[in-house]
Amino acid sequence: MIAKVSLRNITSRFLPFISLAAIIIIWQIIAISGYFGKSLPAPTAVAAQFMTMLVEPVGKTSIFGHIWASMRRVLTAFIVAVVIGIPLGLFMGWNKKIEAIVKPIFEIFRPIPPIAWIPLAILWFGIDETPKVFICFIGAFVPAVMNAYTGIRFTEPLLLNAARTLGANKRQLFIEVAVPSALPAIFAGLQNGLSLSWMCVLAAEMVGAQEGVGYLILRGMDMLNPAMIITGMLIIGAVGALIAVVLRYVERWVCPWKREISV
Repeated sequence: MIAKVSLRNITSRFLPFISLAAIIIIWQIIAISGYFGKSLPAPTAVAAQFMTMLVEPVGKTSIFGHIWASMRRVLTAFIVAVVIGIPLGLFMGWNKKIEAIVKPIFEIFRPIPPIAWIPLAILWFGIDETPKVFICFIGAFVPAVMNAYTGIRFTEPLLLNAARTLGANKRQLFIEVAVPSALPAIFAGLQNGLSLSWMCVLAAEMVGAQEGVGYLILRGMDMLNPAMIITGMLIIGAVGALIAVVLRYVERWVCPWKREISV
């Protein structure tokens, strides 16, 4: 029995590597087939492009400078979205008057995709850093608000009644019962918001950027270099996945009572 469990654990650890290897092999086969011509470089060509970009600057800075430029924009937007969005969502979910005032306005703006804000962002803020951060902020703000709102609205009534029975006042119910209960939903919103913010960074860096991962992709498109485009895309995915892993560790530390399903 123990041997079976150990074998299952070992298999589970290697499955992600097996799936990645399978994707790379399928990619290589399709590239070699020539179906997409030069538009789809082989993984080896993308790896070679990445190695070249490690030693040769693209534009005004190195690849690490481009990654830091995008990360700086995303993290700035993400922090502002969290600081504004989570309290707004919590108070919307807890207070009926605030919900009645804010939610109708929020529901009008919520379906508008971040890319649709680009023209207004340019008119309002020009083409420096502010419109780029603003577009990323829109991407992170909506999930932060909605998940905080949903989390507080779905607080278990049994917990609230038990706290009331023990003499908790309204402030204690909110801070000591409802907010901790909403934390798993809030962290789910943070992960979604961060992912959306990274998705928005490409659109944001189309606004006159001279550095950033989105700039790398646009530069690759201008140079008809699909290997550079794919390298930029993979960098966005890798950095976003790394930040999501960090967030999951923070969630486990803040919400130790939350456990993932294991079968």
